[in-house]
Amino acid sequence: MKPAATLIGVSITLLAAALPAASITVLDDSGMQVVLPEPARRVVALAPSLTELVFAAGGGDRLVGVDRSSDYPPAARALPRLGDAAGIDLERIVALRADLILGWLSGNKPADIARLHRLSIPVFLSEPRLLDDVPRSLRTIGVLLGSEPVAQAQAIAFERRVAALRGRSEHTRSLSVFVEIWHQPLMTVNGQHLVSDVLRTCGARNIFADLQALAGPVSLEQVLAADPDAIVSATGFAEDQASWQRLRSLRAVRNGLILRVDPDYLTRATPRILDAVEQVCDWLERTRA
Repeated sequence: MKPAATLIGVSITLLAAALPAASITVLDDSGMQVVLPEPARRVVALAPSLTELVFAAGGGDRLVGVDRSSDYPPAARALPRLGDAAGIDLERIVALRADLILGWLSGNKPADIARLHRLSIPVFLSEPRLLDDVPRSLRTIGVLLGSEPVAQAQAIAFERRVAALRGRSEHTRSLSVFVEIWHQPLMTVNGQHLVSDVLRTCGARNIFADLQALAGPVSLEQVLAADPDAIVSATGFAEDQASWQRLRSLRAVRNGLILRVDPDYLTRATPRILDAVEQVCDWLERTRA
């Protein structure tokens, strides 16, 4: 190589080294801009679904702390616990030297979210309402963690699988469904909740789609008045499903159409939710037959 060419090559190398790395900028689900100088290396996830998404997106080794309910995958159980929906341990988050906090917009306390924003740590707030939000979240987390190839592969696999499920139920008869997420008090979700999109994917409708709160209480009298075709029980307790059997005036009970679904699968916006979708769709197909 000629001396002049060598000098130019060295100059370019030195210039590239002097330039700052391109920052990462994304919008979170609250509409706020999240900026990182580089992919996050020390991540805190404050919801079980976010913990799962980080692992699925190829960034499990970046997690330094999780919420108390994070139990999947098994590796998450060994991570430091930093609180739950009732409150988080802000001091421990700071002590862990986190460079990114993943929070749940409707699941973490508003006061805790406000406190997080006052820290000098980027905060990304997640609020999935549709099945399509799962692959979107995977891709975004992949960008934040610099694990785009893994995240992209997971997102594409999810989209293909959910498209197949939607195709199965596209021209089926719609069924009315009551979704039970807690028994005492009796609680359900509204039409904006992720679970309602699960029902829509399976050709069914939530009888309490007009409920004001995203998740809230309803009376037994309201359920009796709506008289759903089927009941999906996602409380996590088998005895709650059995307790419906005395209500023979309900069409779903008379016809034996009560399905128990693991709430960790049905309510967490992660790739595992499609296992619950398949369970619900298969059951409703047999119900129609």
